[in-house]
Amino acid sequence: MLSIVTGTIGLTVAALIILLIRKDRLHVRHGLTWIIVASCFAILGIFPGIIDLLARLTGVSYPPILGITVAIGLLVIKVLLMDLERSRIEMRNQRLIQRMALLEADITELRQDHHNTPNTPDSNPANNAPS
Repeated sequence: MLSIVTGTIGLTVAALIILLIRKDRLHVRHGLTWIIVASCFAILGIFPGIIDLLARLTGVSYPPILGITVAIGLLVIKVLLMDLERSRIEMRNQRLIQRMALLEADITELRQDHHNTPNTPDSNPANNAPS
């Protein structure tokens, strides 16, 4: 009974993730990772003997520890990838802020130059228009 519940939870989470991707609430790149995780939960929930087999093949004497260790390792990798993405976004934002400040300074300088130019007939385009 537990395997059916766990499998159903995994499939439900996978369906929810697909729904979030379709509604543009979750980026596809991040959603694929979570779909894989939910699918693994569903597979391991429906076929719990897989973890026992993997534990025997790797020499782990207590199979649940293998699942916990793999899960912790995957979570550490996920957090590292999220930090890398966040750092990339922060650097991009900082560059955009600097670029915007330079552009604003250029606009201010151009406005000051425009206001400081004398209004001679040659410099005023309205005076040069044909009558």
